[in-house]
Amino acid sequence: MPAPIRLRELIRTIRTARTQAEEREMIQKECAAIRSSFREEDNTYRCRNVAKLLYMHMLGYPAHFGQLECLKLIASQKFTDKRIGYLGAMLLLDERQDVHLLMTNCIKNDLNHSTQYVQGLALCTLGCMGSSEMCRDLAGEVEKLLKTSNSYLRKKAALCAVHVIRKVPELMEMFLPATKNLLNEKNHGVLHTSVVLLTEMCERSPDMLAHFRKLVPQLVRILKNLIMSGYSPEHDVSGISDPFLQVRILRLLRILGRNDDDSSEAMNDILAQVATNTETSKNVGNAILYETVLTIMDIKSESGLRVLAINILGRFLLNNDKNIRYVALTSLLKTVQTDHNAVQRHRSTIVDCLKDLDVSIKRRAMELSFALVNGNNVRGMMKELLYFLDSCEPEFKADCASGIFLAAEKYAPSKRWHIDTIMRVLTTAGSYVRDDAVPNLIQLITNSVEMHAYTVQRLYKAILGDYSQQPLVQVASWCIGEYGDLLVSGQCEEEEPIQVTEDEVLDILESILISNMSASVTRGYALTAIMKLSTRFTCTVNRIKKVVSIYGSSIDVELQQRAVEYNALFKKYDHMRPALLERMPVMEKVTTNGPTEIVQTNGETEPAVLETKPPPSGLQPGSQCNKDTGAGGSMLNLQKSLCLDVMEMTSVMLRMVSRFCKSPDHYFFSAGIPSITAYNKNGLKIDFTFERSNTNPSVTVITIQASNSTELDMTDFVFQAAVPKTFQLQLLSPSSSVIPAFNSGTITQVIKVLNPQKVSDSENS
Repeated sequence: MPAPIRLRELIRTIRTARTQAEEREMIQKECAAIRSSFREEDNTYRCRNVAKLLYMHMLGYPAHFGQLECLKLIASQKFTDKRIGYLGAMLLLDERQDVHLLMTNCIKNDLNHSTQYVQGLALCTLGCMGSSEMCRDLAGEVEKLLKTSNSYLRKKAALCAVHVIRKVPELMEMFLPATKNLLNEKNHGVLHTSVVLLTEMCERSPDMLAHFRKLVPQLVRILKNLIMSGYSPEHDVSGISDPFLQVRILRLLRILGRNDDDSSEAMNDILAQVATNTETSKNVGNAILYETVLTIMDIKSESGLRVLAINILGRFLLNNDKNIRYVALTSLLKTVQTDHNAVQRHRSTIVDCLKDLDVSIKRRAMELSFALVNGNNVRGMMKELLYFLDSCEPEFKADCASGIFLAAEKYAPSKRWHIDTIMRVLTTAGSYVRDDAVPNLIQLITNSVEMHAYTVQRLYKAILGDYSQQPLVQVASWCIGEYGDLLVSGQCEEEEPIQVTEDEVLDILESILISNMSASVTRGYALTAIMKLSTRFTCTVNRIKKVVSIYGSSIDVELQQRAVEYNALFKKYDHMRPALLERMPVMEKVTTNGPTEIVQTNGETEPAVLETKPPPSGLQPGSQCNKDTGAGGSMLNLQKSLCLDVMEMTSVMLRMVSRFCKSPDHYFFSAGIPSITAYNKNGLKIDFTFERSNTNPSVTVITIQASNSTELDMTDFVFQAAVPKTFQLQLLSPSSSVIPAFNSGTITQVIKVLNPQKVSDSENS
């Protein structure tokens, strides 16, 4: 049999293919030759053939028939064969295939080999694709190599130990004695891998975290030596000594200093030193500074140090690199609730980011801008945000409008300013506002008695000739019908009154009725407004009767029904018409069903007081379920199941809460509802615990605990719930947006449910 072509020749041949079909034909022909060689047990060219198979695998073609050949190469005594064999095993095998178990003995022998490079190959393979069974069998050999004096093997053994701990967490204590001595090593490679190993152990075990906190002074000393050391060609990157090791140490310090005063105190000085001495002209320095900022914000650091960290993020906002600006905005968004005043100093820079061309930066800047709004700067911030709303892309308008509504309601300096702001939003982005924007503005206008004439005049001018913004037209129709007499009389004191006749007002409303842009709901508003004007106008009643009678035969069932009823009111019940169509009384303020604060991407909110008035029903506003968990298809399935089962969990919660809140005297606090598991699927478990509020017996406090038993972290956790009209719901922010894997941590979230009328679940169903 002729010698097979070399790998380079195969690559050169495949690259000459002009079409996909031609390339596929070449691959199939070569695969057939490789199969024939494998069947003949040709040991001479086995290594070459497996190498070609790996190249085909990288191109996306099937190469599974070479798995056993990889095992044969691993068992070979030649280093070149072992190298290709181990590489093939890492690419073609994984722990889901039983074939990989045949490698266990070969790896064990190679871990005890006399050549360090063979040992390195075995460590690399075990750390890459070792299953839990292999890790359990070979952990002893890894632990021995972790104690060796050879730096080349120690760094590989440390990374292999990380993989072993991930697969078999109970073997963690085996590596504890050897891990303590790794930080004494001078070799930067060993130091780097030892910090990675320490980080993994601290993240997975609270006991290990407490044990390794005593290493903080040693880590601080290593970091200080890196900063103060002179130029070293071996470790220098853009003038900074081993930035990779510095970043790893900072991450470990962040974990060790979290919720620990002593550890945080020990690292305050070195963090300040890193923050002030690191060069920012290159991205390498920016990476270290960013990690320093995260560490400062996560530990119990001094207030001055936190201000320094926020100022660093402020400098990042001025960087030309969009990635750095995005990172700065995201970090500021996470810290704005705890260090609000420090972030406020960079308000102008943050607002300037609203003009950035990058949509990701725009969104982060918008969210951060809303978080910075308070009673002192609401006028200036709303001016900038309204300008942004006017010029931003359509995908931003809905979120921006909602944020402006919430901020205006919370911080409005006057009713006129509040009304003007909402009207500006409706004029600019009326098609993108929430469904409750119209009734909310109507309620606001109704309660502002002194502003009725001003408001109806502004709305009348706003819709002249433009009916594209339907929510604005609906509010204007309602106000014209309610306060049309004030519009005609010209009694506005807030601005120069306009001269409008009754016929001109009716012309506007009739044009709304016949406009192609008017929705059915808008026509209903206009027809009702015309009917109301029959008691407010004196000279156009006959015209109003004619318009109403015309729509008695409308093809729109809703309009037809209204018109027929209004006609009957004119004919049979005309004596009751003035009383039925009199001006609406002041409307009672009704809170939305859920927190009225501005919710940020990181889940931080300003606490709201649970109202005592019954709210309307509706879903809790919030982002969609887990968007990206990073776990492939299984996580996508989990997302679907979470979204499908949210109503099921809500139903369980309501049944329990309704019993608990049925009567304050019926149950005592000590005899509360037992904890329940509301959801347990796809590795996600959600438990509910219940207790009654000490300040208000009608409020039930539900604590949610979510845990994750899968192998990957679940990110972007959002819990949503809905309640009937008789209940009121307040969702507080979760403790985190990431649920750690392997049940190594939980997310907690508090829900407050008010049942003011003591209505039982059976009455709500």
